[in-house]
Amino acid sequence: MLRARPTHYTSRPDQWSTLLQALGMVKTVDDDAWCEFDAGSGRLAVGFVEHGHPLDGSTIFGVEVGNLAEFARRTEEDGTQADWNETQDGPTVRISAEDGFEFFAFPATRAADGTWATSTEADPALAVVGNWISPFVGLAANDLRNIGARPRTEDDESATFTTKNGGILRAIHGADSANGDLSFEYDGGLEPLLHRLTEAKIEARISEDVLYVANPDAAGGAAPASIVIEQSPSEQAPASPSS
Repeated sequence: MLRARPTHYTSRPDQWSTLLQALGMVKTVDDDAWCEFDAGSGRLAVGFVEHGHPLDGSTIFGVEVGNLAEFARRTEEDGTQADWNETQDGPTVRISAEDGFEFFAFPATRAADGTWATSTEADPALAVVGNWISPFVGLAANDLRNIGARPRTEDDESATFTTKNGGILRAIHGADSANGDLSFEYDGGLEPLLHRLTEAKIEARISEDVLYVANPDAAGGAAPASIVIEQSPSEQAPASPSS
């Protein structure tokens, strides 16, 4: 069991809740300073921090798995370092990648029906994308394979993977290893999604088949101006013969 589950930290949790629910996500955990939202594919945790905190406006790459011990064993067998890590909130597994990047696998919670599915009320077309910036995309891609992610596309600039239980993991070329910004994919036309956002009084626009949504954290200068939502490859228009 493997699912994309990044964590976004913000001093504006109410605005984020409104935005995520307008996107079609469903709040499944609401515990004061910690919330979790299900998409049709993938899950996003949202943690509250005070304005000016170093993490305000940041997204931390991460995944969740069904059996931490088995996940760690298989990841190590496939060649990527995976260490058991005890915290005050319970155990996790720390993955140490070849490019120096580290991220965590968290224990997943089963749905009410006993499966690993996300909420049936979430928009099935929306997928959470966890982004990892790396100067060595090939090395990052190898580590993503070793944790059980499924290759979708790969070139010198990026490598994109799907996961068995939902969400997208992507390695993007950059100067230093780091957490990337939160983004989404949508398996359908973007116009209905734009309409939902507009109805919720959230600023958004479509340009060149990409939906740009006003980032609640941008007001404090802590984050990029927009959150990017791209169409899934199956929904992208084919290139013209002359392109």
